[in-house]
Amino acid sequence: MKQRAANGVSIAVFSAATFGISGAFAKPLLDAGWSPGAAVAVRVGGAALVMLIPVLWGLRGRFATLRDTAPTIAVYGITAIALCQLFYFSAVARMSVGVSLLLEYLAPVLIVVWIWVRSRHAPRRLTVVGAVTAMGGLLLVLDLAGGGSLDPIGVAFGLAAAVCLAIFFVMSARVDANLPPLVMAGGGMIVGAVVILVLGLTGIMPFRFAFGTVQLGGSPVSWLVPVAVLILVSTVASYMTGILAAQRLGSKVASFIALTEVMFAVAAAWLILGELPKPIQLVGGLLIVAGVICVRIDEFRRDSRTRGDRMPASGAGLALDHPNDVEPILIGPSASAADTRVRTAPAAGNHAADLAAEASQAQGVGNHQN
Repeated sequence: MKQRAANGVSIAVFSAATFGISGAFAKPLLDAGWSPGAAVAVRVGGAALVMLIPVLWGLRGRFATLRDTAPTIAVYGITAIALCQLFYFSAVARMSVGVSLLLEYLAPVLIVVWIWVRSRHAPRRLTVVGAVTAMGGLLLVLDLAGGGSLDPIGVAFGLAAAVCLAIFFVMSARVDANLPPLVMAGGGMIVGAVVILVLGLTGIMPFRFAFGTVQLGGSPVSWLVPVAVLILVSTVASYMTGILAAQRLGSKVASFIALTEVMFAVAAAWLILGELPKPIQLVGGLLIVAGVICVRIDEFRRDSRTRGDRMPASGAGLALDHPNDVEPILIGPSASAADTRVRTAPAAGNHAADLAAEASQAQGVGNHQN
């Protein structure tokens, strides 16, 4: 159990990194004449094709279960993948990228509020401190000083993207033995690709391609190189690991760790595009990490008090590696009895059964990432 959660932290960071480098590899395509919609369509559509055969293989012998899980996959693909992309790029069309990202990355705060409403327990002080610290660090990393003006419609699109991103984490955190992460990610990608294709054909998300040589890291390369990285690394690997991380850590902690994506984006822009980060951005990165640690330690402290455990000598290290027992996450029948007891027994107090029932009813509305 401990090793599973420890891996969850590592997987979450890896997912954030793979999501974060997408901008550095998408920019050469945009500079060459691609529209954002075209880049998104190739990214999601290519990932859907890559994952089609593995998804079919993962469903072998149990296609009947697809009937029960199809609504979840459909909502995931439409909301967490397609609409998240649409709303984000609609916000970028009206405001700066920095402001749009800031609005989208309000998702962790929305998740804290969602858990507050569901559990009827206000977030604890350390969680609030961590959220404020992480959001402050995000402001510094995005370097919004002197940024563009706000557009009311653009703000609405940015907030809608934040809701979709929150849904990505909440739905990803749901553990279901009948819906493996591969099927969840691949099935959602296929649905998202179909929706994005419709958006492109109707002109809502215009497609414009420019096949030829692009400049990547100062060297001319085929357009296939950045496209391959976007598909295989920044989509297939990132969504798969994002789901795995959320299942091990819970949506709240996974979403806060995902804030480190902007740090990886800045680092990738520096290493690949030669865009040097400012000192203030480095300070912001440290604040994001500090905020994530606060939220993670707070989860461990409450879980320890609830179960009557003592804080071990390794303290913060175990806090970062401990799974989130508080969030109502459904466990499939293949999970071990011990794992099920730890996640569902005393951690949520008298609200556990109610929360699990509500989560089951709301599984259709539950990353991102751009």
